Amino acid sequence: MESNNITINGNTLTFEPGQTILQVAQKNDIDIPTLCHLKNTIPTTTCKICVVEIAGRTELIEACATAAADGMIILTQSLKVTKERRKNISRLLASGNHNCAIRGFDSQDWTSFQLGVLKDDGKEDLCPVWGDCELQDLAYRYQVKTLGLPLNGCKYETERANPFIIRDFSRCILCGRCVKACREIQVNNAIEFSNKGADAKIITKNDAALKDSDCVFCGECVQVCPVGALISDKSYRDKRFKDTQKIRTTCSYCGVGCQMDIFVQDNKIVKIDGADVDLPPNNASLCVKGRFGYEFVASSERLTQPLIKKEGKQVPVSWKEALDYTAQKLSEIKKNTGPDSIGVLTSARVTNEDNYIANKFARAVLKTNNIDHCARL
Repeated sequence: MESNNITINGNTLTFEPGQTILQVAQKNDIDIPTLCHLKNTIPTTTCKICVVEIAGRTELIEACATAAADGMIILTQSLKVTKERRKNISRLLASGNHNCAIRGFDSQDWTSFQLGVLKDDGKEDLCPVWGDCELQDLAYRYQVKTLGLPLNGCKYETERANPFIIRDFSRCILCGRCVKACREIQVNNAIEFSNKGADAKIITKNDAALKDSDCVFCGECVQVCPVGALISDKSYRDKRFKDTQKIRTTCSYCGVGCQMDIFVQDNKIVKIDGADVDLPPNNASLCVKGRFGYEFVASSERLTQPLIKKEGKQVPVSWKEALDYTAQKLSEIKKNTGPDSIGVLTSARVTNEDNYIANKFARAVLKTNNIDHCARL
């Protein structure tokens, strides 16, 4: 019988045929840092952060794209591995406006660079994902300093032409996670790689703005971006250092039942992400409404108590008065003109259970089949 055993950092582990070294390590709680890796998609091996050392091989290999083989002896934190990771992190930091990490040039150069970045951003603070950036985390973890100033400016202007997603090309590290999310998870095929070398860029068809492309603004690319190249939700970015409560809930926009994580500050929703990638039915994906359509919850125009028109004006009343008034009027209409003169329209923003109760109310209490749902309109 063929054995399937590998050794990682002195630990002998079993694996299933087809599993990568990274998958085996993650299954056994062995940390191998990644940046371009996106679960359930084809590896691109662009960041080179997950490199490991295999006994008998002179070159380091990417754990995300290398299948485990029986007898492998692997080191994930050797001196050779650490040096290579630090070099690759430094390369990524120097590729654009990543003005967050530890840098190895004099203060005058640093000040000039920072002021230029702030001018380009049109903001008064540092990178909008400062403190919530995977590249920054790796730079601090490995104490990386860039080998000089970043590239002089960016060839491509920041795109702000749509209300949902800001594309800051100066911070893109070309890891490809947004492309994989769009093409392999959402299967929307709205973006792709273009050009090579210093001219490389993530583009839409014909390099159009997102608002003029096939993008459906699901925000999957924003959720997977490891840096500040794709950002949204200014209110959250400006409050990211405040205490945030994360709440798992079910999206109520349609009947799919997508699982989402709602981020709340001061009793107000500031951000929504898809929940765990392994959690059905949506596996962390959301549509544009589920991810971005939440401002109505805290709208100043939202009714907070019932209103009844009295003497031509809408007057606030108690729930008891409102329900008694509604019951009286429905009973009068039913008695005078029959139950089929009444219709009930329900909402996609309430639960299936609430819609079921509305259905029972219409058919069993009002005695009418005139009930419909706004999702059909």
